[in-house]
Amino acid sequence: MTESDLVFLVVAGAAVLAGAAVQSSVGLGLGLVAAPVVAMLDPTLMPGTLLVLTAVLPLLTIGAEWRHADLRGISWALAGRLVGTVAGVWVVALAAPETLGLAVGVGVLLAVAASLTAVRLRPTPATLGTAGVISGVMGTATSIGGPPVALVYQNEQGPRVRATLGCYFLAGVLLSLAALALGGQLGLRQVAAGVALLPFMVAGFLLSRPLRRVLDGARLRTALLAVVSVSGVTLILRALL
Repeated sequence: MTESDLVFLVVAGAAVLAGAAVQSSVGLGLGLVAAPVVAMLDPTLMPGTLLVLTAVLPLLTIGAEWRHADLRGISWALAGRLVGTVAGVWVVALAAPETLGLAVGVGVLLAVAASLTAVRLRPTPATLGTAGVISGVMGTATSIGGPPVALVYQNEQGPRVRATLGCYFLAGVLLSLAALALGGQLGLRQVAAGVALLPFMVAGFLLSRPLRRVLDGARLRTALLAVVSVSGVTLILRALL
């Protein structure tokens, strides 16, 4: 292992550990915390490396709280994700990442602002399908695809949010990985880097257990909106800087 490999493993591993702890507590956050760090260290590893990690982490969440998942709602979101994933592959191939990140970041912040008004999003087929399309584009192109669906479930109980998002992420990320592989945009280096970071992800999941006991109801909604807001700001800053 070279010195640069060791630096990558330590720095990216710390980000993955922190992101996994956040996602295992709130329902999303791994891509938000770790994607900017990995992109800074080695842009060629994105988005594949983060997608590998976000495909494995939901297995741990689902194993702990799978009985609370909204499987019917997930089916509508995944139908939208399928459409969004196709568009996301096209965007990765043609669009400038900075332009996409800026547009998505602004959209996420507008959605958060709307959720703070009297308007209340409910997990209906229409809202979930729309959120799935947006999530598919975001997740495939930037590895941060959780905010749209998370906003729809922001008023649900903690176990339901985490289990539902976990099931959605598992199926959706596998779809994105398959689409990128078919499009020739998923390299072996990306997959290998993701596998190397898995121990840090597991450590983050284990550290999240105390947080899950206190995050529910209003606290969970506040934490969820905070994580989603930071994801929007992160995408904007990545685009501008």
